[in-house]
Amino acid sequence: MLQAFIVSAILLIIGILILGFKIFFIKNGEFPNIHIGGNKGLKEQGVHCATTQDRDAQAPQPKRMTNNEVYNEITKF
Repeated sequence: MLQAFIVSAILLIIGILILGFKIFFIKNGEFPNIHIGGNKGLKEQGVHCATTQDRDAQAPQPKRMTNNEVYNEITKF
């Protein structure tokens, strides 16, 4: 029973070290940015995360001119 616990603990520690190699052993290492906003290819295509798209969709829209206002603007001159 104790041997199984020790082997499990060693395997767990090795797994954590392998997964965190960049963080633990590379100077100024950090976790990779896997968020949509951090993806260069998606940025180039204009794709944003759902939160950003929702915020943009709910932003106040500029007042649109009615047909009469457009006509008056055109015929002013």
